[in-house]
Amino acid sequence: MVELNGEIKKWGNSAALRITKGDLKSAGLRMNQRVRAIIIPRGNAIQETFGIFKNLRKKSGQEMKDEIRKELHGM
Repeated sequence: MVELNGEIKKWGNSAALRITKGDLKSAGLRMNQRVRAIIIPRGNAIQETFGIFKNLRKKSGQEMKDEIRKELHGM
């Protein structure tokens, strides 16, 4: 799986996802190659991922690291 950034632009009466030539090359892709894409609009992914935490009690970074260490050592 490869993560690329692109831009949706109008192409005639349709829309096209534009990916830079350099990104295509580094991902090992070629023109006219069929691919499957999962689209995550920029800005929304962070909010969807971390938005659920906004109402929780705020903890310091050290407190969060300590909790993670306890969970990892308890495994």
